Amino acid sequence: MNNIAEQLSLAYYNLNEKCNVLATDNKAVALIAVSKTKPVAAVLEAYRAGQRLFGENYPQELAEKAQQLSDCQDICWHFIGPLQSNKTKLVAEHASWVHSIDRLKIAQRLAEQRPAQLGKLKVLLQINISNEPTKAGILPQQLPELAAAVAQLPQLELKGLMAIPAPGDSERAFAAMQQLSLQLQHHYPQATELSMGMSDDWPLALTYGATMIRLGTAIFGARDYKQE
Repeated sequence: MNNIAEQLSLAYYNLNEKCNVLATDNKAVALIAVSKTKPVAAVLEAYRAGQRLFGENYPQELAEKAQQLSDCQDICWHFIGPLQSNKTKLVAEHASWVHSIDRLKIAQRLAEQRPAQLGKLKVLLQINISNEPTKAGILPQQLPELAAAVAQLPQLELKGLMAIPAPGDSERAFAAMQQLSLQLQHHYPQATELSMGMSDDWPLALTYGATMIRLGTAIFGARDYKQE
């Protein structure tokens, strides 16, 4: 099996190739290495290979890794998983980005618990674009109300949207997300980020304007889901 540095290099090569085909500036697309359930050693290997953006799904795991890698001061942690109100403090203190805002209460707690010296926490609103009953995210019609409320909160900066389409629904969902993103930017010009696309569908996501792709398996290999 290829090592993490090789997989990371391949991921960036493929990203650059796709951006060239689409005539998209590859510097405008952020590749987030999703390191959930992976050991600190794996994150450090990717870091030493030049990766700086890492995504975590579990607050406790995020906090532990951030503390253990505190010497790597230019790591940027993205929290991308569901967030419960009793775990917001861990995320507010250790993440630079939160992709999964789908309730005003969570946003309010993050704003209250964000240490002033860290500056504003950048946040994305998660859209349940495939309307799955068991999945996180707001419905598209709920976006204006939540965006207006989150944009008013101190210590938070509304930066855009995130989605995880249902299997088989990627193309329709990505097209719908692109339109929602443009609508949001009309009212909030700074909310230009669109986080969508994972190891199996990121090229399609780029076609529909993704500015952040989240790659886990493609970089770190298969996960041990017994830890889920």
